[in-house]
Amino acid sequence: MADLRNNFVGIKSPNPFWLASAPPTDKAYNVERAFKAGWGGVVWKTLGEEGPPVVNVNGPRYGAIWGADRRLLGLNNIELITDRDLYTNLREMKQVKMNWPDRALIASIMVPCEEQAWKAILPLVEETGADGIELNFGCPHGMSERGMGSAVGQVPEYIEMVVRWCKQYTRMPVITKLTPNITDVRRPARAAKAGGTDAVSLINTINSIVSVDLDNFAPNPTVGGKGSHGGYCGPAVKPIALNMVAEIARDPETYGLPISGIGGITTWRDAAEFLVLGAGNVQVCTAAMTYGFKIVQEMITGLSDWMDEKGHRSLDDITGRAVPNVTDWQYLNLNYIAKAKIDQDACIKCGRCYIACEDTSHQAITNFVDGARHFEVMDEECVGCNLCVSVCPVENCITMEQLPAGTLDKRTGRVVDPNYANWTTHPNNPMARQAAE
Repeated sequence: MADLRNNFVGIKSPNPFWLASAPPTDKAYNVERAFKAGWGGVVWKTLGEEGPPVVNVNGPRYGAIWGADRRLLGLNNIELITDRDLYTNLREMKQVKMNWPDRALIASIMVPCEEQAWKAILPLVEETGADGIELNFGCPHGMSERGMGSAVGQVPEYIEMVVRWCKQYTRMPVITKLTPNITDVRRPARAAKAGGTDAVSLINTINSIVSVDLDNFAPNPTVGGKGSHGGYCGPAVKPIALNMVAEIARDPETYGLPISGIGGITTWRDAAEFLVLGAGNVQVCTAAMTYGFKIVQEMITGLSDWMDEKGHRSLDDITGRAVPNVTDWQYLNLNYIAKAKIDQDACIKCGRCYIACEDTSHQAITNFVDGARHFEVMDEECVGCNLCVSVCPVENCITMEQLPAGTLDKRTGRVVDPNYANWTTHPNNPMARQAAE
């Protein structure tokens, strides 16, 4: 059986599945139940500085995006950091860690961008026995207006500065949580590394308005007739998160920096994708809020079964395995040629492939042959774009098949070249022509 035990920057847990800092980790009652369900660790809901707690709205805090089957695709939340007293949280954290010494317990922290504020809270957190801290530089609403959260995470110089403070004033491993609300996520990751961070975690939520109430003309969720931007999360953000994780994992300046992957993880397969793209573990929130804590059991079983099937003995066997295969567009092989093929036995003749290709692509699919409804790819028109595969409602009904080297591509009239070639040397590339001259 695959070994799912996780060692992330020295923080050990029985599996790589942690609950992210959010409402599910707001109190001991939740965290204890999560551990009983099987979660390997939790990042406690973000702590603020000593004094009056922040105040959340006493009304709707979530807006939603649903699929056609009412499946939740994304949540927009306007909730702030914990609104419970700091010392209440600290007492509960200490007790939970004593009760569950084999589980990872991380303290998420957000205080003003002042050295004294960080110096004051770190010893208090350290006394709980927490395994590490996560610096919340990602929250895009509410706290950012106060000069915290993403207001810090969008300024690499601030990130490096605060990380240095934390490394100076605590023995605990420091995980820096990055905001996706930035042009190039590599810059804050580099800054965190320069400051001495032990790891980064990403992504935090994406700044968003998910919908507008067309009766009241206000963004959702609506509080007293008004709405605000909030943080978007859930399955819909997974592609953005995967890309940002991969960018950090393959960047020469941050290569090898441990990453905790976050963003839309709902199944074991989602988790595996983050792991092979360089994440050392994963954090989950929306899936737990949608399906409950026991969803982790399916994640654990699914990941273990897949690893057994593929012969992977431990997480080290899969972590980062896909990173070498992530490249920039300019290095893709332009001599790779593929064509779509329709399995006529599986085809239900719905016509979605035809209309997508006819109206918006390359007019490469028939809809009638000899007077009968029939959908077939015309190789002389097919550019291999994969759109028909994407819109087909029948899995594996349409597949992409590579043309072997030496065969004729009917669309171009040229024989498929076996040699690798990319845009950097293509004759149509003006930069390549200038270099040759």
